[in-house]
Amino acid sequence: MRITVSGLPGSGTTSLAKHLSELLGIELISAGEVFRRLAAEHDMDIAEFGKLAAKDPSFDRLIDDRQKEIALSHEDIIVEGRLSAWFVPEADLKVWLFAPVECRVSRIQSRDTISDLSKATDLTREREACEAIRYKTYYGIDISDLTPYHLVLNSSLMAVEELGAIVECALRIIASRPVPE
Repeated sequence: MRITVSGLPGSGTTSLAKHLSELLGIELISAGEVFRRLAAEHDMDIAEFGKLAAKDPSFDRLIDDRQKEIALSHEDIIVEGRLSAWFVPEADLKVWLFAPVECRVSRIQSRDTISDLSKATDLTREREACEAIRYKTYYGIDISDLTPYHLVLNSSLMAVEELGAIVECALRIIASRPVPE
C-alpha cells in the first residue's frame, strides 16, 4: 500500500511516517530529510537553503522527482513530504497533519535547537512563506488546498502512536474494500 504523509513544518509528519514505517514494516522516503541533508551539505540552515532553492528550482524538482520515482517503483511505501500527495496521486491513503503554529514552532525550536522562541517563529514563518511561493511558482500548487488528502489529523491533540492507530484503522478499511473492475 502506498501512503503519503504531509503537513507544514513541525506538524509531526516525519515522526508519524517513521512510526508507520516501523509499525507496518515498509520503506519510508522523506523529502524533508533529503532537504535537511542538502542544507547541511551547503552549510546552511533550512531557511537559508530555502532561499537558495527559491532561486534555483532544480533543488525542489530533484527531490520531488526522485520521491515520485521511488514511490511508483514500490507497491508498499510511505512517502513523507509537503507535496507527496500531489506527486503520488496513485497513493492509497494520503494523510495531512495539522497543528497550530505555536505547537509547530515549539517542536521546531526543540528539534533544531533554536534557543530563542522569537527566532524560531520568524524562521518558521519565513520558511513556510518561501515554500508556498515556490510550490505555486514551480508547480501551480496552493499548499493550503487540502483536496488531495483522504485524512486530515490534528497532531497537537494526539501522540504519534494514537495518530498511527487512526491511520492503521483507515488502512484496514481501505484494504477491506473490493477492488474496482
